[in-house]
Amino acid sequence: MCDCEHADHPPTPPIPPRRRALIWMGTGITAVGAALAALPVLGFLLAPARLRARDEWVDLGPVSTFPAGTTRLATYRNPVRRPWDGQTDTIPCWVRHIEGHRFQVFAINCTHLGCPVRWFEGSRLFMCPCHGGVYYEDGSRASGPPPRGLYEYEHRVVDDHLHIHAGRLPTLQESA
Repeated sequence: MCDCEHADHPPTPPIPPRRRALIWMGTGITAVGAALAALPVLGFLLAPARLRARDEWVDLGPVSTFPAGTTRLATYRNPVRRPWDGQTDTIPCWVRHIEGHRFQVFAINCTHLGCPVRWFEGSRLFMCPCHGGVYYEDGSRASGPPPRGLYEYEHRVVDDHLHIHAGRLPTLQESA
């Protein structure tokens, strides 16, 4: 009688060393590729927490540097700057001193395509040189292609110094 079920089968041959090395290399390359693909996703997910810590109030200077009834250009250093930013970390804004401690601080960019607007004291208007957008002195839209008035920075007066909430550009979006 033949006991075929218990017959010795030849052992499975071992994986050759070359094939094993290629499997390890393929697995390693796949793991490195997956890690590289995950880095931008992680950066996107973690960026709001990192940037939220840099939202801060920036001092534009003493209130006395902005005489009542005038609109002046002011600059501040971006709190979200990098060492390689150079002079681009200096951001301009328009400061309108209404009276007392009443101010309006406008982003310099037109709401149409972002060109820098200029203040014309004689006409008391902000004008955009790119496509002819015009804004009244209170920042509201006067004419041209801009869809809305100028964006305003949140501001406050502390110890007779004007501060703006910097670190993000003022837009219509709600803060995160």
